[in-house]
This record gives sequence, structure tokens and C-alpha cells, in this order.
Amino acid sequence: MKVIILGAGQGRRLLPLTESVPKALLDIGGRTLVGRQIDAFAACGFKEFVVITGYGSALMESELEEISKADGVNIKVVFNPFFSVADNLASCWMARHEMDGDFIQVNGDNVFQADLVQTILDNCDRDVTVAINRKPEYDSDDMKVMMDGDRLTEVGKRLPLEAVDAEAIGIYVFKGEGGTKYRQVLENSMRDGTGIKQWFPAAVALLAKLTEVGVADVGDIEWSEVDFPVDLQTARQMVAGWDK
Repeated sequence: MKVIILGAGQGRRLLPLTESVPKALLDIGGRTLVGRQIDAFAACGFKEFVVITGYGSALMESELEEISKADGVNIKVVFNPFFSVADNLASCWMARHEMDGDFIQVNGDNVFQADLVQTILDNCDRDVTVAINRKPEYDSDDMKVMMDGDRLTEVGKRLPLEAVDAEAIGIYVFKGEGGTKYRQVLENSMRDGTGIKQWFPAAVALLAKLTEVGVADVGDIEWSEVDFPVDLQTARQMVAGWDK
């Protein structure tokens, strides 16, 4: 199983911190964000990685080369030249040729450790599994999820709050026929033109109409998404506790 990391974005909501480096290269307690992600997967035995780059690609490639040596893993780079004019569904489509077996797709702005990865791996018994987190309330920026029992039925930021069951934390597992069906949905979305301005969870929502999409609840395991400067501060405080 390989890991595909979406790291093409600049992270404009973090400006000026991302004026000269992409979000994935921000320092999180002495380690880049993407470095911490790869560390977590490598600790669970993963050896094959694909990182989709865009903004600051040369800097990303240099850092990934160092990570590859340090962690003893193989890292391929897929460059998305359309990162500034398309949303991340297009990034996924650019890497569709790498979705040729079982794989995990990860947002490039999440900070987590190996325990979270292992929990997801232990609970992905369907061809498609979405990692989720439950909390008392959800805001407009959360990637919200609706469920029917343990099956995901909808995912998106604009779901009605009264119907939301959880949030998708940005880690998606594709096994068996799941990857093939996902690639087809990505292809259809790009061909009909809707995919250019969509986030990839829109493709997962369409996929849920075609096949059963399961969920893996990460419970109380610590993780953080880095979208805004306050998130960066939270992530740095969190990893300070991990690294003691």
C-alpha cells in the first residue's frame, strides 16, 4: 500500500508565513509538516510515497529528498502545474496513474502520529474508508460527514449542521476495487468540467452513491489541521508534548 500526499497548495490563509514556502514545509516543532506525515506512516511500515507538488515545487523536492534518506523510504513527485487555478480534485486526477493498487490519500496539512495511522488501518474493512472525528459542534470550515449507521452517505463543507454526524479529517483509504472506482469518478469530474473548481471530497461523495464507503473513527487521538495561523500555533503546542 502506498501513500499519496496532496502537497501542491501554497496555503494562502497562512500568508505571510507561506509567502516563500508552501504550507507543507512549515516548521512544526523542528520538523516540516510533510516530514512529520511521512515519519508517521514510515513508523507503521510504509515505504512507498507519492507527493503531489505545485507551489514551491523545487523546495518541496529538495526537502523530500532529505526525508527519503532519513526515513529510508521511496518518494515519487507528481507536479501539478495547475495548482494556482484549480482546486485539489485536479491534483488527485494528476496522480491517478499512481492509484493502481491499494493506497492511502492524505491532505498535506494534517499533523498526526503513527498511532492515528494504525487506528485507521485497523478499522478499514471496506474498499473505501474515510477517517472521521466526532465533536460537539462543527464550523463552516469543517469537512462534514453524514452517515447511515457506519456507512458514509455525504461529505462536504456545506452540509446542514443539524444532519452532520462527524468530520472527515483528511485521510482516505482505498483498497480492492475502491481505487478503480475513485479514479473513474475523478476522470468523469474532470471531463465534464466540474472537477476544476472542486475539492476532492466531492468525488468521494459521488463515490458513496456507487459503493459502500466506510468510516474509521480516530476517537481521542491527537491530530491537527493547519489552515490558519492559530492552527499552526495549536499544532506546534501539540507536538511539543509529543516530543518531550
